[in-house]
Amino acid sequence: MRKFIFLFLFVINCAIGPTGGLLVSRTQFAGYANPTNEVASEVQAEDCIVNILGLISFGNAGAGEIAYKNKIKRIVTIDHSETTVLSVLLMKYCTIVTGERGGEE
Repeated sequence: MRKFIFLFLFVINCAIGPTGGLLVSRTQFAGYANPTNEVASEVQAEDCIVNILGLISFGNAGAGEIAYKNKIKRIVTIDHSETTVLSVLLMKYCTIVTGERGGEE
């Protein structure tokens, strides 16, 4: 039984993100960066997906949706962050989009 519990906790902890703590973790990690470097970093927007007990999940962390809702026309970077509490009690995965606002249309 101890082996099963250890394996269960190990697998859950590995499947969360790039790093994760068993009790609490908060990490931010790089995603995409625009290689042309011709876009100004004027505005930053973030949206998240929240999962509670592995049973309820809600939110939208899609970079395209975040850019659209915040009128970001050209993207500079797309980064990510994740927060977990007790591995499965609460998980929050966020996408952070930085870019240039387009003109008002």
